[in-house]
Amino acid sequence: MPKEIVREDPKMIGETFEPGKPTEPYDWRKKLQSRDEILKYIQTGLRYWYSSDWYGSEKRKTPA
Repeated sequence: MPKEIVREDPKMIGETFEPGKPTEPYDWRKKLQSRDEILKYIQTGLRYWYSSDWYGSEKRKTPA
């Protein structure tokens, strides 16, 4: 006879953010120092949105 599995309720995590708006907008361009990094960032974004050749967890057997 199989043993009955008893599971406990998971512990809930409360709010982990501070309400309100940031005092300064985040400037993602500051992270990109060189021209090569900028081009790589743009190429990755374009591949994500416009390519039919996806990879990894984004790969689908049938196109959407």
